[in-house]
Amino acid sequence: MTERMTGRLRRIGVLGGMGPEATVLFMQKMLAAVTADDDADHIPLLVDSNSQVPSRIAAIVEGTGENPAPVLVDMARRLVAAGAEALAMPCNTAHFYAPQISTATDVPFLNMLELSGDAAFARMGSGGRVGLLGSPALQQTNVFEAPLAARGLWPLYASDQPALLAAIRSIKANGPSEAARTTLNRAAEEMAANGAGAICICCTEFSLLASQIAAPVPLYDSLDLLVNACVAFSTEGLADRYTAGPSEVAYRSSATLT
Repeated sequence: MTERMTGRLRRIGVLGGMGPEATVLFMQKMLAAVTADDDADHIPLLVDSNSQVPSRIAAIVEGTGENPAPVLVDMARRLVAAGAEALAMPCNTAHFYAPQISTATDVPFLNMLELSGDAAFARMGSGGRVGLLGSPALQQTNVFEAPLAARGLWPLYASDQPALLAAIRSIKANGPSEAARTTLNRAAEEMAANGAGAICICCTEFSLLASQIAAPVPLYDSLDLLVNACVAFSTEGLADRYTAGPSEVAYRSSATLT
């Protein structure tokens, strides 16, 4: 860096631990998003990696688990009390509880669903279908329906939702695997064949395999969008070198994957 940044970077509070490895990936991406010569050049994060948040799958998909909302609201309030000036939650499924989190504090909540809708619209315009590569809870709750509909888009889901759930559980337990990669590639191929104009990776466990997912249509990762939004918020009004923003999405296709 030729000139030290002036001004103050704003702190981002992270509701993490869903899962822990995905939260670490988010933090790694936050580090990589900034060209830094010193610690002070990086985005300040306040991270609550709370692995004890009640299972979103048990609560939403199975209907047997404890409601995660009170825990998430408490996390949000504690992060703001500690100095967070915006909140981010690197878990798509947990965005089912975004309304409760957003109204619990007076700071912005950087919403992955809205960011994903913006990215799809920027790539496709209106009138298309977006393949959602994520938890079965997304289809069960229709959380992407409103953000996409507001942009003239419709969600498209893989037919074998149990296989995606099994892949999520496998990644949480054992990390990324060839079997999980195969499941995701099959789902991406199916959604493209069924008319998806783009595919969104909308499970942060699947983000751990993002570079290995091949698709015949543009593919983007909601976690990358959240990283860009965090950088844009934290650095707003500062040096020109901080130029990442939620509209700057790197789309990948099977032709560019290694």
